[in-house]
Amino acid sequence: MVKDMRGTAGATAAEDTASGTASPPPGRREAVARAVHDGVAFLRRKVRAGELGSLPVVLVLAVVWITFQSLNANFLSPRNLSNLSVDIVGTGLIAVGIVFVLLLGELDLSVGSISGLAAAVFAVLNVTNGVPEWLALIVAVLSGTAAGTVQGYSIARTRVPAFVITLAGLLTWNGIMLAILGSSGTVNLDENGLVAKLTSYYFTNDAVAYGVAALAAGAVFAVTDLDRRRRRAVGMPHRSLRAVVVRAGGIAVIAFTAAYLLNRFQGLPLALLIFLVLVAGLDILLRHTHYGRQVYAVGGSVDAARRASLNVTWVQTSVLAVSGTMAAIGGLFLASRITSVSQSSGTGVLLINAIAAAVIGGTSLFGGRGTTWTAVLGMLVIQSIASGMAITDTPPAAQFVITGGVLFAAVVIDALSRRSQEAHGRA
Repeated sequence: MVKDMRGTAGATAAEDTASGTASPPPGRREAVARAVHDGVAFLRRKVRAGELGSLPVVLVLAVVWITFQSLNANFLSPRNLSNLSVDIVGTGLIAVGIVFVLLLGELDLSVGSISGLAAAVFAVLNVTNGVPEWLALIVAVLSGTAAGTVQGYSIARTRVPAFVITLAGLLTWNGIMLAILGSSGTVNLDENGLVAKLTSYYFTNDAVAYGVAALAAGAVFAVTDLDRRRRRAVGMPHRSLRAVVVRAGGIAVIAFTAAYLLNRFQGLPLALLIFLVLVAGLDILLRHTHYGRQVYAVGGSVDAARRASLNVTWVQTSVLAVSGTMAAIGGLFLASRITSVSQSSGTGVLLINAIAAAVIGGTSLFGGRGTTWTAVLGMLVIQSIASGMAITDTPPAAQFVITGGVLFAAVVIDALSRRSQEAHGRA
């Protein structure tokens, strides 16, 4: 009987091997099952603790892309993705500045007006008065920095909520912009000028896009591994080397796929390259420097930060200065996209979209949680919806409804995450 059973088992194994469906050894099956179980358990603990990270917005973005691709096969075409990568830059830069303010648990309502002011300053200096482009560009950006600094210092010294002072700033900077533009109201930029090329220039050599992709993956590995080594040296929880490699590998896959698609149209857009460099630089500033830790500390608790002898006035002033600077740079990119500046610059839904991008991406409204990359993800969701609506000839009203629904869901998730973190003593 035993012999028959062994014979039957051997025959079955032989048949499985012959058919190419041989199952892995029991030890390997157990290892795979254990790894899956541990992964699910880890994800469940993260969800219960309110540490969802970027998972919700990535799922939303996937749903948006799959939906519009099913409605129109051109949605994920190289041409449309290339246009999308440029369209997210202007408002995305403003949203990155908003992230800094949200990390303090505050809100900057003046970024739209500051972006219009900076564009108007550049246009009047360069086009109307003949000031060299590089000098007009510097003055325009510094005007945004100055506006943000004034607001930040006022907030820090008076301790008036930021949304009140920046609401006053919204009106003030918009009025100054209208005064600068004068009676003409519209200034057309030089289509062959430096600012116009910010959104019209493409690196047509395929090697440039692939080289940037390789640098991105290498930078992610270097920064993540350095953080792992530092944490391990002081006995703090840290990622394993395998996790670092997997993360860098995932970024490499995304980066090289994007490079391949962009090269199938016109190549790597200069606007996208500048955007990613600024976002990466500010992310390092926030998460890997003493200044960044101060920002998160003040966002976690202003009173605790003061008791820890942190210079709260400096942090609040500098954060609003960063927000104003990014708004100015974003305004120049928006002006570059349409090669003109008018009385409507910085108005409309620009402010709403910038704030929505930061929140949808995962930056907490309660302060102390978020990164610059969350603004990129949020902006991708918003602009993907706008692009999908345009390419499928959907009425604009539906775009506002869908974007509003996504924003509402992001706020609810943020509130529930905060409550879960408080229950686990993490908030």
